[in-house]
Amino acid sequence: MNEYKSDRIRNVALIGHSSSGKTSLAEALLFNTGATTRLGKVDDANTVSDFDPEEQRRKISISTSVVPCEWNGYKINIIDTPGYIDFVGEVKGALRVADVAVILVDAVAGIEVGTELVWQYCEELNLPRVIYINKMDRENADFDRVLDQLREHYGKSIAALQVPIGKEAAFQGEVNVVSRKAFLVSRGETSKSEGEIPADLKEAVEARRAQLVEIAAETNDALIEKYFETGELTEEEIRTGLEHGVAGGALVPVLCGSAGQNIGVDYLLKFFVDYTPSPVEMPAQVAKNLATNKEEKLPDSDAGPLAAFVWKTQADPYVGKLTYFRVYSGAMQSDSRVNNSRTGNEERIGQLYVLRGKEQLPIKHIYAGDLGAVAKLGDTSTNDTLYDKGHPLELNKIVYPNPVYSVALTPKTKTDLDKMSGALQKLVDEDPTLRVYREPDTGESIMAGMGDSHVSVAVQRLKQKFGVELLASEPKIPYKETITKKTEVQGRHKKQTGGRGQFGDTWVRFEPLPRGTGFEFAEEVFGGSVPNQYIPAVEKGMREIIRRGVLAGYPTTDFRAVLYDGSYHPVDSSEMAFKLAAHKAFKQGIPQSGPVLLEPVMNMEITVPENFMGDIIGDLNTKRARVQGMDQKGAWSVITAQAPLAEINRYATDLRSMTQGRGYFTMDFSHYDIVPSHIASVIIEKARKERAGQEEEEEE
Repeated sequence: MNEYKSDRIRNVALIGHSSSGKTSLAEALLFNTGATTRLGKVDDANTVSDFDPEEQRRKISISTSVVPCEWNGYKINIIDTPGYIDFVGEVKGALRVADVAVILVDAVAGIEVGTELVWQYCEELNLPRVIYINKMDRENADFDRVLDQLREHYGKSIAALQVPIGKEAAFQGEVNVVSRKAFLVSRGETSKSEGEIPADLKEAVEARRAQLVEIAAETNDALIEKYFETGELTEEEIRTGLEHGVAGGALVPVLCGSAGQNIGVDYLLKFFVDYTPSPVEMPAQVAKNLATNKEEKLPDSDAGPLAAFVWKTQADPYVGKLTYFRVYSGAMQSDSRVNNSRTGNEERIGQLYVLRGKEQLPIKHIYAGDLGAVAKLGDTSTNDTLYDKGHPLELNKIVYPNPVYSVALTPKTKTDLDKMSGALQKLVDEDPTLRVYREPDTGESIMAGMGDSHVSVAVQRLKQKFGVELLASEPKIPYKETITKKTEVQGRHKKQTGGRGQFGDTWVRFEPLPRGTGFEFAEEVFGGSVPNQYIPAVEKGMREIIRRGVLAGYPTTDFRAVLYDGSYHPVDSSEMAFKLAAHKAFKQGIPQSGPVLLEPVMNMEITVPENFMGDIIGDLNTKRARVQGMDQKGAWSVITAQAPLAEINRYATDLRSMTQGRGYFTMDFSHYDIVPSHIASVIIEKARKERAGQEEEEEE
């Protein structure tokens, strides 16, 4: 692989709904540029970008992969992303380092939920967009219908750059509306022939050209003036308007083809070079100077200070950790040293690579604007910035969505238990949308992700990559307990068994506190009725005992325990005796304090097509949810609500089922609230039975 400077590089992310043909398009681009000698197929599990065994088994992309191709002295970094909504973190990472996004739309299905989502992500980043209507050879494929749908959804910035020749099985090429030339490809062939516009398409071509000219003219003052005067632009002026319009986001060109049949693919290469922005033409990246704490604009130049952003990490059991980065300023060099923005520590850079799927192509330099990789960095993770010592910089990080689906993990064998922690850490390093933590209130190891497929793939990867087999089950809800009224009790511990006895006597007042306060301990002892040296023991005893509440054994919270009186024995009193006295005060006082069960309540934002809103509201009402608002975003309804975690633990699956896979939601913790008594009684009874069963096992 040759080394390329910024102006000869294009960073292109392929995004879109699942099965819209992103991997097939990447494969066709590689084949057409001679990077591969055969056209791989997803169904045959032999594509360059889907190299993971789990991807090949499921026949979908799970991870983002980089597949660069070289064409006419340019390097085009094709970034192939997953389309399935569970792997949104991979898409976010790819868009962070891309300079243009190609949104693939199925010519039969049209706009789908994945299309809406990736468009939204591009909007957030102000990223230039191109739409590629794929699968034009399929039955019921309809270019005009999909184009009208796109214009209806996304406005008049959508403009067709091509008109298809033939429909469905008869699709054989396209007419370029700028040059007014027709290009045909025989099925199964890669070479195309130039011809005249078919007579039945001339009217459609002129109509689409008029739309394109109008939008292109609006991108430049001189062009709009010329357009108003003459009503027309030259071919060169249209090209200028196109280039400006794409880079500024004012124009979204629509192309068409069939990636699977390799029709209408080769023009994309010329389009990328002619019309999409190079790294030099993109807005300058802004980095924070960690020395001055001020922001500075980075020149997209090899001569600038080094700023390389880590956008993906891959854990490989054979070569170790592989770090994917994009150089925004300066240049990375093999066998050099850099520093990490998060740790401040120095990292030794070994051999640099250009990745093409799983293939690692050694290279000496990665210049500004290019993508590269390096193996075996010590403590560098996704979202870190690498810089030269003496000029500490930090680039803006990728913001990942919160997980919405959790499972409890149990190791299958003792060997799996020993390897579990290290393997899970490597997996989380690789995928920042996965969270792994121990839930202190239930004692379970929890893995949280973006959906059931996401978590299922992660568990499978643990077995496949690291030899760790874990069993996944539905996690327990981390309930808590609290009190609702004030009570004063005596907790007295006295034991006389020959020799030195044990004596501790406490009077404790229990008071409820506002939700979310936690536990507080206070003392109001006067006159030394409890000596100062024993008061910490009372607090320690109280903090120990609150971990197992009186109702169902859940931690007790949001209350204050005030030690206000007591007594002691000069010989028999001890710290242990006062700890046990605190235990007794808790066990006697909390049942008198109106104990209740608390459950976690989550904030939800649910986005669904408008026609599903009634079903979603009805379902939320059955889940004890409180709907707090409804809003419209185009054809989509956005519902905000709060619901108990116990009711929505599997909502990711439920929502997909109710909306035919078109709805999605975000979720984060809000607060704890009291469980209704009729539900609490069932939970308490179940907990008591489990506890009784555990005690029987211990006795045996």
